[in-house]
Amino acid sequence: MTAATIRDSSETPSGLAVWQDREPDERRDIAVPGGTVIGYSYGTGDEVVFLLNGGPGLPCDYLRDPHLPLVDAGYRVVVHDQLGTGASDHPDDQALWTLHRYVEEVEAVLAAFGLDRVHVLGHSWGGWCGIEYALTRPQRIASMVLANTAADIPHLLTEIERLRSALGPETVSMMQRFEAEERYDHPAYKAAVDLLDFRHIRRLPERPEPVRRSKAGYNAPIFEAIQGPNEYCYTGSIRSFRRTEEIAGFTWPTLILGGTHDVLTPACAARLHRAIPGSEIRIFQESSHSPFYEEPEAYRAVLLDFLGRQRRDRRA
Repeated sequence: MTAATIRDSSETPSGLAVWQDREPDERRDIAVPGGTVIGYSYGTGDEVVFLLNGGPGLPCDYLRDPHLPLVDAGYRVVVHDQLGTGASDHPDDQALWTLHRYVEEVEAVLAAFGLDRVHVLGHSWGGWCGIEYALTRPQRIASMVLANTAADIPHLLTEIERLRSALGPETVSMMQRFEAEERYDHPAYKAAVDLLDFRHIRRLPERPEPVRRSKAGYNAPIFEAIQGPNEYCYTGSIRSFRRTEEIAGFTWPTLILGGTHDVLTPACAARLHRAIPGSEIRIFQESSHSPFYEEPEAYRAVLLDFLGRQRRDRRA
């Protein structure tokens, strides 16, 4: 991989590449349950970081691009556009939008690239999918990074109610009314959601370019089926997801990352940390749901330190 293959990038004042838009070294069409997805591989390092982006229903751009600088540190990065997003097939079948099917999709992607063991980095929904995948195929996991995610959605819902309450009782009552009537497109309701998003999803003056690309490709029916109408109202199938007992059996190194202002709150990260023996945790003080954009230098340092220790241990 050479600098000539980098199409676009963004840097901090100190020169750190926050994100890069590179041409993949390998692009594969991969048959998965329900259609074909597009997988991308960058770099040739022996240690593979497999990215599982959030959403659900978002193309991988927003998570892929800020992690492509890992290639310059000697890692191979593999990621895919999940079914229904990006360059992958977009079937119109509600029955496909289940956690179980996405777990099978992960296995198909890793098998297509011939990957036996990987460092899984799951962000948000990607963390839920990664946890479920690790429970079914632990032999594939070299280590895990669980970023801005949770293992107990019922607990998360209590945290979301706490965050909503900061808007004041009248606004909360308004939101509850429109949720009861399923009028999620009402301007007052949408304004409250926008404010919560600014506080708890991305505390930035504007969206970075990879985020804009992912947002432009958002497939709402997938998100609605699995999660709900927005980040603060869970009506979908993931609502009862709870794996705090099962993840106590994780035996691989695990790093848990979160943001002080994240909608998946530090309390959710702490619950993960307490459930997984030997796990490490870092909460980024100035971040919400995207520390790789909000505090890129601190985030990169923590991630490289963790991955570097796993690389050294495997070579020892």
